[in-house]
Amino acid sequence: MYKTEASTGLFLICILGLFCLSTSIFKQQDQALAQQYIQTIKYRNLVIDLGAGVKTKAQLTYPATGKGPFPAVLLIHGSGAQDMNETLTKNAKPFWQIAQYLSERGFAVLRYDKRGVGATSYTISNSNVYGNATANDFIHDAEKALNVLIRQPEVDSKRISILGHSEGTIYAPRIAIDNSTKVKNVILMAALAQNPTRVVEYATDVSLPLEYAMQVLDKNHTGQISIQQIANAPVLLKFLPLPHSLLRANNTKTITTTIAKVFGTTGYISIGKQLKPMLVKTYENTTSFNPSNACVLNPSNVGLCPILWRSLANMIPNLSIIGNVSKSTGILIFHGENDSQVPVQEAFLLQQRLTDLNHPDHTLITYPNLGHAFYPSSEWLTSIGPIQPYVLADLYVWLEAHSGLSKSNITPTTTASVTGQIQR
Repeated sequence: MYKTEASTGLFLICILGLFCLSTSIFKQQDQALAQQYIQTIKYRNLVIDLGAGVKTKAQLTYPATGKGPFPAVLLIHGSGAQDMNETLTKNAKPFWQIAQYLSERGFAVLRYDKRGVGATSYTISNSNVYGNATANDFIHDAEKALNVLIRQPEVDSKRISILGHSEGTIYAPRIAIDNSTKVKNVILMAALAQNPTRVVEYATDVSLPLEYAMQVLDKNHTGQISIQQIANAPVLLKFLPLPHSLLRANNTKTITTTIAKVFGTTGYISIGKQLKPMLVKTYENTTSFNPSNACVLNPSNVGLCPILWRSLANMIPNLSIIGNVSKSTGILIFHGENDSQVPVQEAFLLQQRLTDLNHPDHTLITYPNLGHAFYPSSEWLTSIGPIQPYVLADLYVWLEAHSGLSKSNITPTTTASVTGQIQR
Protein backbone atom coordinates (compact mmCIF):
# COMPACT_ATOMS: atom_id res chain seq x y z
CA MET A 1 0.00 0.00 0.00
CA TYR A 2 2.84 2.39 0.80
CA LYS A 3 4.53 1.70 -2.52
CA THR A 4 1.31 2.42 -4.41
CA GLU A 5 0.77 5.77 -2.67
CA ALA A 6 4.41 6.75 -3.21
CA SER A 7 4.18 5.86 -6.90
CA THR A 8 0.98 7.85 -7.20
CA GLY A 9 2.57 10.86 -5.52
CA LEU A 10 5.61 10.65 -7.77
CA PHE A 11 3.34 10.40 -10.79
CA LEU A 12 1.42 13.54 -9.73
CA ILE A 13 4.67 15.42 -9.18
CA CYS A 14 5.83 14.49 -12.70
CA ILE A 15 2.52 15.57 -14.20
CA LEU A 16 2.71 18.90 -12.33
CA GLY A 17 6.30 19.40 -13.53
CA LEU A 18 5.37 18.68 -17.14
CA PHE A 19 2.42 21.08 -16.86
CA CYS A 20 4.67 23.85 -15.54
CA LEU A 21 7.23 23.12 -18.27
CA SER A 22 4.60 23.12 -21.03
CA THR A 23 3.12 26.35 -19.66
CA SER A 24 6.56 27.94 -19.77
CA ILE A 25 7.09 26.71 -23.35
CA PHE A 26 3.70 28.03 -24.47
CA LYS A 27 4.46 31.38 -22.86
CA GLN A 28 7.76 31.53 -24.76
CA GLN A 29 5.97 30.59 -27.97
CA ASP A 30 3.36 33.28 -27.36
CA GLN A 31 6.13 35.79 -26.78
CA ALA A 32 7.88 34.69 -29.97
CA LEU A 33 4.64 34.96 -31.92
CA ALA A 34 3.95 38.35 -30.39
CA GLN A 35 7.39 39.53 -31.44
CA GLN A 36 6.54 38.77 -35.07
CA TYR A 37 3.87 41.45 -34.95
CA ILE A 38 6.01 44.23 -33.51
CA GLN A 39 5.61 47.21 -35.80
CA THR A 40 8.86 48.05 -37.58
CA ILE A 41 7.54 50.42 -40.25
CA LYS A 42 5.08 53.28 -40.29
CA TYR A 43 3.12 54.38 -43.34
CA ARG A 44 1.66 57.66 -44.47
CA ASN A 45 -0.57 57.91 -47.53
CA LEU A 46 -0.13 61.10 -49.50
CA VAL A 47 -1.53 62.83 -52.57
CA ILE A 48 0.96 64.67 -54.79
CA ASP A 49 -0.31 67.63 -56.79
CA LEU A 50 1.48 67.40 -60.15
CA GLY A 51 -0.07 70.63 -61.43
CA ALA A 52 -2.61 71.41 -64.16
CA GLY A 53 -5.27 69.59 -62.16
CA VAL A 54 -3.37 66.28 -62.14
CA LYS A 55 -2.85 64.48 -58.83
CA THR A 56 -1.44 61.09 -57.94
CA LYS A 57 -1.31 58.86 -54.89
CA ALA A 58 1.89 58.22 -52.95
CA GLN A 59 3.04 56.50 -49.79
CA LEU A 60 5.84 57.30 -47.37
CA THR A 61 7.33 54.47 -45.31
CA TYR A 62 9.71 55.15 -42.44
CA PRO A 63 11.09 53.36 -39.34
CA ALA A 64 8.64 52.87 -36.48
CA THR A 65 11.45 53.18 -33.96
CA GLY A 66 14.72 55.06 -33.79
CA LYS A 67 15.63 58.69 -33.69
CA GLY A 68 14.80 60.71 -36.81
CA PRO A 69 14.93 62.56 -39.00
CA PHE A 70 15.95 59.70 -41.28
CA PRO A 71 17.87 59.60 -44.56
CA ALA A 72 15.39 59.12 -47.41
CA VAL A 73 15.06 57.57 -50.86
CA LEU A 74 12.75 58.52 -53.74
CA LEU A 75 11.82 55.69 -56.14
CA ILE A 76 11.31 56.45 -59.88
CA HIS A 77 9.53 53.80 -61.99
CA GLY A 78 10.50 51.90 -65.08
CA SER A 79 8.53 51.88 -68.34
CA GLY A 80 4.82 51.33 -68.66
CA ALA A 81 1.76 52.25 -66.64
CA GLN A 82 3.28 51.49 -63.25
CA ASP A 83 1.75 51.91 -59.82
CA MET A 84 3.78 52.99 -56.78
CA ASN A 85 4.88 49.39 -56.09
CA GLU A 86 6.05 48.93 -59.71
CA THR A 87 3.87 45.81 -59.68
CA LEU A 88 4.95 43.25 -62.29
CA THR A 89 3.04 40.23 -60.97
CA LYS A 90 1.22 39.31 -57.77
CA ASN A 91 4.52 38.20 -56.21
CA ALA A 92 6.85 40.70 -57.87
CA LYS A 93 6.59 44.25 -56.58
CA PRO A 94 10.14 45.65 -56.70
CA PHE A 95 9.43 49.09 -55.24
CA TRP A 96 7.32 47.68 -52.41
CA GLN A 97 10.21 45.31 -51.60
CA ILE A 98 12.77 48.11 -51.62
CA ALA A 99 10.61 50.36 -49.46
CA GLN A 100 10.03 47.62 -46.88
CA TYR A 101 13.67 46.56 -46.77
CA LEU A 102 15.12 50.04 -46.42
CA SER A 103 12.50 51.37 -43.99
CA GLU A 104 13.07 48.42 -41.65
CA ARG A 105 16.73 49.46 -41.57
CA GLY A 106 16.55 53.19 -40.94
CA PHE A 107 15.43 54.88 -44.18
CA ALA A 108 12.33 56.79 -45.17
CA VAL A 109 11.14 55.87 -48.68
CA LEU A 110 8.64 57.63 -50.95
CA ARG A 111 7.00 55.91 -53.89
CA TYR A 112 4.12 57.14 -56.04
CA ASP A 113 1.79 56.11 -58.87
CA LYS A 114 2.66 57.32 -62.34
CA ARG A 115 0.41 60.09 -63.59
CA GLY A 116 -2.89 58.74 -64.92
CA VAL A 117 -2.37 55.25 -63.43
CA GLY A 118 -4.96 53.57 -61.21
CA ALA A 119 -4.68 51.48 -58.06
CA THR A 120 -2.65 48.72 -59.73
CA SER A 121 -0.13 48.60 -62.56
CA TYR A 122 -1.52 48.70 -66.10
CA THR A 123 -4.87 50.09 -64.99
CA ILE A 124 -5.46 53.59 -66.29
CA SER A 125 -7.48 56.07 -64.26
CA ASN A 126 -7.07 58.84 -66.84
CA SER A 127 -6.10 57.74 -70.35
CA ASN A 128 -5.70 61.33 -71.54
CA VAL A 129 -3.21 62.15 -68.79
CA TYR A 130 -1.21 58.94 -69.18
CA GLY A 131 -1.38 58.73 -72.98
CA ASN A 132 -0.12 62.29 -73.47
CA ALA A 133 2.70 62.16 -70.93
CA THR A 134 6.21 63.03 -72.12
CA ALA A 135 9.63 62.36 -70.62
CA ASN A 136 9.67 65.93 -69.33
CA ASP A 137 6.35 65.28 -67.56
CA PHE A 138 7.84 62.30 -65.75
CA ILE A 139 10.92 64.32 -64.76
CA HIS A 140 8.63 67.10 -63.51
CA ASP A 141 6.54 64.56 -61.54
CA ALA A 142 9.63 63.08 -59.90
CA GLU A 143 10.82 66.55 -58.89
CA LYS A 144 7.40 67.27 -57.37
CA ALA A 145 7.67 64.01 -55.43
CA LEU A 146 11.21 64.95 -54.35
CA ASN A 147 9.98 68.23 -52.88
CA VAL A 148 7.15 66.43 -51.08
CA LEU A 149 9.64 63.95 -49.62
CA ILE A 150 11.93 66.72 -48.39
CA ARG A 151 9.05 68.40 -46.53
CA GLN A 152 8.13 65.34 -44.48
CA PRO A 153 9.02 65.84 -40.78
CA GLU A 154 10.60 62.38 -40.50
CA VAL A 155 13.04 63.10 -43.36
CA ASP A 156 16.53 64.56 -43.18
CA SER A 157 16.56 66.91 -46.17
CA LYS A 158 20.37 66.80 -46.33
CA ARG A 159 20.46 63.02 -46.88
CA ILE A 160 18.25 62.39 -49.91
CA SER A 161 18.92 59.70 -52.51
CA ILE A 162 16.98 59.00 -55.72
CA LEU A 163 16.64 55.55 -57.28
CA GLY A 164 15.54 54.95 -60.86
CA HIS A 165 14.77 51.61 -62.49
CA SER A 166 15.02 51.05 -66.26
CA GLU A 167 13.29 54.05 -67.87
CA GLY A 168 13.62 55.74 -64.50
CA THR A 169 17.41 55.68 -64.95
CA ILE A 170 16.98 58.19 -67.78
CA TYR A 171 15.29 60.64 -65.45
CA ALA A 172 17.27 60.17 -62.21
CA PRO A 173 20.58 61.72 -63.38
CA ARG A 174 18.74 64.72 -64.81
CA ILE A 175 16.91 65.28 -61.53
CA ALA A 176 20.22 65.03 -59.67
CA ILE A 177 21.79 67.58 -62.02
CA ASP A 178 18.92 70.05 -61.66
CA ASN A 179 18.69 69.53 -57.88
CA SER A 180 22.36 69.15 -56.94
CA THR A 181 21.85 70.80 -53.53
CA LYS A 182 18.97 68.43 -52.68
CA VAL A 183 20.20 65.07 -54.01
CA LYS A 184 23.09 63.37 -52.21
CA ASN A 185 23.11 60.03 -54.10
CA VAL A 186 21.82 58.49 -57.33
CA ILE A 187 21.09 54.76 -57.75
CA LEU A 188 20.53 53.33 -61.23
CA MET A 189 18.93 49.88 -61.53
CA ALA A 190 19.21 48.37 -65.03
CA ALA A 191 20.74 51.60 -66.29
CA LEU A 192 20.36 53.04 -69.77
CA ALA A 193 23.40 54.73 -71.28
CA GLN A 194 22.32 55.22 -74.90
CA ASN A 195 19.07 56.43 -76.41
CA PRO A 196 16.50 53.71 -75.66
CA THR A 197 14.47 54.13 -78.84
CA ARG A 198 17.39 54.19 -81.28
CA VAL A 199 19.90 51.76 -79.82
CA VAL A 200 18.58 49.70 -76.93
CA GLU A 201 15.24 48.79 -78.46
CA TYR A 202 16.88 47.62 -81.69
CA ALA A 203 19.26 45.47 -79.65
CA THR A 204 16.43 43.83 -77.70
CA ASP A 205 13.70 43.76 -80.38
CA VAL A 206 15.80 42.69 -83.38
CA SER A 207 19.32 41.58 -82.48
CA LEU A 208 18.42 39.44 -79.46
CA PRO A 209 15.65 37.34 -81.10
CA LEU A 210 17.82 36.88 -84.20
CA GLU A 211 20.71 35.61 -82.07
CA TYR A 212 18.29 33.26 -80.30
CA ALA A 213 17.03 31.88 -83.63
CA MET A 214 20.57 31.29 -84.89
CA GLN A 215 22.20 29.99 -81.71
CA VAL A 216 19.39 28.05 -80.04
CA LEU A 217 16.85 27.02 -82.69
CA ASP A 218 19.07 26.56 -85.77
CA LYS A 219 21.24 23.88 -84.23
CA ASN A 220 22.34 22.49 -87.60
CA HIS A 221 23.25 25.98 -88.91
CA THR A 222 21.06 25.69 -91.99
CA GLY A 223 19.87 29.28 -91.78
CA GLN A 224 16.30 28.04 -91.41
CA ILE A 225 13.82 27.35 -88.60
CA SER A 226 10.34 25.85 -88.61
CA ILE A 227 7.02 27.53 -87.92
CA GLN A 228 6.55 25.01 -85.09
CA GLN A 229 9.83 26.10 -83.50
CA ILE A 230 8.73 29.73 -83.59
CA ALA A 231 5.36 28.85 -82.04
CA ASN A 232 7.16 27.28 -79.07
CA ALA A 233 9.67 30.11 -78.60
CA PRO A 234 8.41 32.98 -76.38
CA VAL A 235 11.64 34.84 -77.13
CA LEU A 236 10.47 35.21 -80.74
CA LEU A 237 6.73 35.45 -80.24
CA LYS A 238 6.82 38.67 -78.23
CA PHE A 239 8.59 40.48 -81.09
CA LEU A 240 6.33 39.36 -83.95
CA PRO A 241 3.18 41.19 -85.11
CA LEU A 242 0.79 38.98 -83.14
CA PRO A 243 -2.23 40.05 -81.05
CA HIS A 244 -1.52 40.11 -77.32
CA SER A 245 -4.81 38.29 -76.74
CA LEU A 246 -3.45 35.39 -78.80
CA LEU A 247 -0.29 35.15 -76.72
CA ARG A 248 -2.22 35.36 -73.46
CA ALA A 249 -4.48 32.49 -74.55
CA ASN A 250 -1.35 30.33 -74.87
CA ASN A 251 -2.98 28.00 -77.42
CA THR A 252 -0.05 26.52 -79.35
CA LYS A 253 -2.23 25.25 -82.20
CA THR A 254 -3.86 28.65 -82.79
CA ILE A 255 -0.51 30.42 -82.46
CA THR A 256 1.06 28.06 -85.00
CA THR A 257 -1.76 28.66 -87.48
CA THR A 258 -1.48 32.44 -87.07
CA ILE A 259 2.31 32.42 -87.55
CA ALA A 260 1.92 30.28 -90.67
CA LYS A 261 -0.36 32.96 -92.11
CA VAL A 262 2.07 35.74 -91.18
CA PHE A 263 4.95 34.05 -93.03
CA GLY A 264 2.83 32.39 -95.73
CA THR A 265 4.08 28.85 -95.08
CA THR A 266 3.56 25.91 -92.73
CA GLY A 267 7.10 24.63 -93.12
CA TYR A 268 10.46 26.37 -92.74
CA ILE A 269 11.46 30.02 -93.08
CA SER A 270 14.81 31.71 -93.68
CA ILE A 271 16.23 33.48 -90.63
CA GLY A 272 18.01 36.10 -92.72
CA LYS A 273 15.52 36.61 -95.55
CA GLN A 274 12.19 36.23 -93.73
CA LEU A 275 12.53 36.43 -89.94
CA LYS A 276 14.92 39.40 -89.82
CA PRO A 277 12.82 41.65 -92.15
CA MET A 278 9.73 40.77 -90.07
CA LEU A 279 11.46 41.74 -86.82
CA VAL A 280 12.80 44.97 -88.34
CA LYS A 281 9.34 45.88 -89.67
CA THR A 282 7.73 45.26 -86.26
CA TYR A 283 10.45 47.35 -84.58
CA GLU A 284 9.93 50.21 -87.04
CA ASN A 285 6.16 50.15 -86.49
CA THR A 286 6.68 50.21 -82.73
CA THR A 287 9.05 53.18 -82.93
CA SER A 288 7.20 55.13 -85.63
CA PHE A 289 5.92 57.59 -82.99
CA ASN A 290 2.56 57.89 -84.72
CA PRO A 291 0.35 59.90 -82.32
CA SER A 292 -2.74 58.18 -83.69
CA ASN A 293 -1.54 54.82 -82.39
CA ALA A 294 -2.93 53.72 -79.05
CA CYS A 295 -0.68 53.05 -76.07
CA VAL A 296 0.38 49.45 -75.58
CA LEU A 297 -0.42 48.66 -71.96
CA ASN A 298 0.13 44.92 -71.83
CA PRO A 299 2.73 44.05 -69.14
CA SER A 300 4.47 41.67 -71.58
CA ASN A 301 5.37 44.71 -73.67
CA VAL A 302 7.19 47.86 -72.60
CA GLY A 303 3.87 49.72 -72.61
CA LEU A 304 5.22 52.99 -73.97
CA CYS A 305 2.91 55.44 -75.72
CA PRO A 306 3.76 57.12 -79.07
CA ILE A 307 4.02 60.61 -77.56
CA LEU A 308 6.40 59.38 -74.88
CA TRP A 309 8.42 57.45 -77.46
CA ARG A 310 8.90 60.60 -79.50
CA SER A 311 10.05 62.59 -76.49
CA LEU A 312 12.51 59.85 -75.48
CA ALA A 313 13.90 59.71 -79.02
CA ASN A 314 14.74 63.41 -78.80
CA MET A 315 16.52 63.18 -75.46
CA ILE A 316 20.29 63.48 -75.08
CA PRO A 317 21.48 60.04 -73.90
CA ASN A 318 22.70 59.45 -70.35
CA LEU A 319 26.19 58.79 -71.65
CA SER A 320 26.43 62.43 -72.70
CA ILE A 321 24.98 64.01 -69.55
CA ILE A 322 26.21 61.73 -66.75
CA GLY A 323 29.33 63.88 -66.43
CA ASN A 324 27.16 66.80 -65.32
CA VAL A 325 26.21 65.03 -62.11
CA SER A 326 27.99 66.78 -59.24
CA LYS A 327 31.25 65.15 -58.16
CA SER A 328 29.95 65.32 -54.60
CA THR A 329 27.05 63.03 -55.57
CA GLY A 330 27.53 59.30 -55.04
CA ILE A 331 26.47 57.07 -57.95
CA LEU A 332 25.58 53.38 -57.67
CA ILE A 333 24.84 51.35 -60.81
CA PHE A 334 23.67 47.77 -60.46
CA HIS A 335 22.68 45.51 -63.32
CA GLY A 336 21.71 41.90 -64.03
CA GLU A 337 24.14 40.28 -66.49
CA ASN A 338 21.25 38.37 -68.09
CA ASP A 339 19.12 41.48 -68.60
CA SER A 340 17.43 40.91 -71.97
CA GLN A 341 15.66 44.30 -71.94
CA VAL A 342 18.57 46.61 -71.14
CA PRO A 343 21.86 44.89 -72.08
CA VAL A 344 24.50 44.91 -69.34
CA GLN A 345 26.84 46.66 -71.80
CA GLU A 346 24.84 49.82 -71.08
CA ALA A 347 26.07 49.75 -67.47
CA PHE A 348 29.64 49.16 -68.63
CA LEU A 349 29.45 52.22 -70.88
CA LEU A 350 28.33 54.42 -67.97
CA GLN A 351 31.03 52.98 -65.73
CA GLN A 352 33.70 53.70 -68.35
CA ARG A 353 32.44 57.23 -68.85
CA LEU A 354 32.46 58.00 -65.13
CA THR A 355 35.97 56.58 -64.86
CA ASP A 356 37.18 58.72 -67.77
CA LEU A 357 35.67 61.78 -66.07
CA ASN A 358 37.37 60.91 -62.78
CA HIS A 359 34.09 60.97 -60.90
CA PRO A 360 35.32 60.30 -57.35
CA ASP A 361 32.41 58.23 -56.05
CA HIS A 362 30.83 55.66 -58.34
CA THR A 363 30.24 51.93 -58.07
CA LEU A 364 29.06 49.30 -60.54
CA ILE A 365 27.75 45.95 -59.28
CA THR A 366 26.77 43.29 -61.82
CA TYR A 367 24.91 40.07 -61.01
CA PRO A 368 25.40 36.86 -62.98
CA ASN A 369 22.17 35.01 -63.89
CA LEU A 370 19.85 37.89 -62.90
CA GLY A 371 17.57 39.64 -65.36
CA HIS A 372 15.83 42.99 -65.68
CA ALA A 373 13.79 42.51 -62.49
CA PHE A 374 16.87 41.28 -60.54
CA TYR A 375 15.38 37.79 -60.49
CA PRO A 376 17.07 34.66 -61.97
CA SER A 377 16.59 34.74 -65.75
CA SER A 378 18.04 33.30 -68.92
CA GLU A 379 20.01 35.56 -71.24
CA TRP A 380 17.14 35.41 -73.72
CA LEU A 381 14.02 36.11 -71.69
CA THR A 382 13.21 38.04 -68.52
CA SER A 383 11.70 35.97 -65.73
CA ILE A 384 9.63 37.83 -63.17
CA GLY A 385 9.87 37.34 -59.43
CA PRO A 386 11.01 39.05 -56.21
CA ILE A 387 14.30 40.95 -56.12
CA GLN A 388 16.97 38.63 -54.75
CA PRO A 389 17.85 39.28 -51.08
CA TYR A 390 21.56 39.83 -51.74
CA VAL A 391 20.72 42.63 -54.20
CA LEU A 392 18.69 44.40 -51.51
CA ALA A 393 21.53 43.84 -49.04
CA ASP A 394 24.05 45.43 -51.42
CA LEU A 395 21.73 48.38 -51.98
CA TYR A 396 21.32 48.90 -48.24
CA VAL A 397 25.02 48.64 -47.39
CA TRP A 398 25.96 51.17 -50.11
CA LEU A 399 23.22 53.56 -48.99
CA GLU A 400 24.16 53.10 -45.36
CA ALA A 401 27.73 54.15 -46.11
CA HIS A 402 26.59 57.06 -48.29
CA SER A 403 24.01 58.40 -45.85
CA GLY A 404 26.21 58.87 -42.82
CA LEU A 405 24.99 55.73 -41.06
CA SER A 406 28.31 53.86 -41.30
CA LYS A 407 31.89 54.42 -42.40
CA SER A 408 32.08 51.35 -44.64
CA ASN A 409 32.00 51.66 -48.43
CA ILE A 410 32.26 47.92 -48.96
CA THR A 411 29.42 45.58 -49.91
CA PRO A 412 29.01 42.49 -47.69
CA THR A 413 30.79 40.02 -49.98
CA THR A 414 33.54 42.05 -51.64
CA THR A 415 36.53 44.27 -51.00
CA ALA A 416 36.38 46.20 -54.28
CA SER A 417 36.90 49.93 -54.09
CA VAL A 418 34.03 52.38 -54.30
CA THR A 419 35.09 53.47 -57.78
CA GLY A 420 35.58 49.96 -59.08
CA GLN A 421 33.35 47.34 -60.64
CA ILE A 422 32.01 44.64 -58.37
CA GLN A 423 30.84 41.34 -59.83
CA ARG A 424 28.72 39.14 -57.58
